[in-house]
Amino acid sequence: MAILIDGKALAAKVKDEVAEDAALLRERGIVPCLTVILVGEDSGSQIYVRNKKKACEENGIASRSFELPENTSESRILELVSELNADPTVDGILIQQPLPKHLDPVRLMESVDPKKDVDCLTYDSCGRLMSGRPYFLPCTPAGIMRMLLEYNISVSGKNCVVVGRSGIVGRPMAMMLLWQNGTVTVCHSKTKDLAAECRRADILIVATGKRDLVTADMVKDGCVVIDVGMNRDENGKLHGDVDFVNVEKKAYAITPVPGGVGPMTIAMLLKNTISAAKMRSEQKKQ
Repeated sequence: MAILIDGKALAAKVKDEVAEDAALLRERGIVPCLTVILVGEDSGSQIYVRNKKKACEENGIASRSFELPENTSESRILELVSELNADPTVDGILIQQPLPKHLDPVRLMESVDPKKDVDCLTYDSCGRLMSGRPYFLPCTPAGIMRMLLEYNISVSGKNCVVVGRSGIVGRPMAMMLLWQNGTVTVCHSKTKDLAAECRRADILIVATGKRDLVTADMVKDGCVVIDVGMNRDENGKLHGDVDFVNVEKKAYAITPVPGGVGPMTIAMLLKNTISAAKMRSEQKKQ
């Protein structure tokens, strides 16, 4: 039976580190602050924002949110972001997605100061990641790398297969695995023989949003399987992108859904906010 990678327990450990750092910053007169902009009434986004706010408050980070009507103009949001960029008490700015269709998410994200882009979505952040000199690390890939580290799973020299090429998970994940000397293959909807590619993996990371896409016949014995998927069935139950019940029997280690990667994403967002606050503290000394 596979080792179960407990993201919930590890996230609690990361949050303890965040709370300790936040307390030290407060002693120096720096109150770490994450600000979220939510446009519209998407129920999933509202829940996610509430969870972020709760996590901040429980771990010593000030939380601010701007909940704007669905019909808010792009110019108004750009004005707000400009104000937050200039506000020395704000360390992180997060524009919650999805956004209403009349708004350009790229233009809005590009308006965020890269030193406050704790979600790592601006072109500047992407370029810094590629060059190996990021201000912050993308939250989900960073959480996965922390999981591998905590469970003593070495990446160096391993065949690492990433299924999914999104700018939020797949592409930055591949880059971070390369940093650790993994041999990386990125698969996607046009990959000719996905099963064959997956079977080559020593470390398999799946982030497609397709329930049970990866089945037991697609993984080799002893593989490490990281499931980023979050899919709800007709009864509202969460499932991953991996057929957990059957793949677990072959894997060396595997993340569950829920309780795996998900909790680590918010934990690493808090970690990035602390990093931004530390940058502010250093600037204050100068």
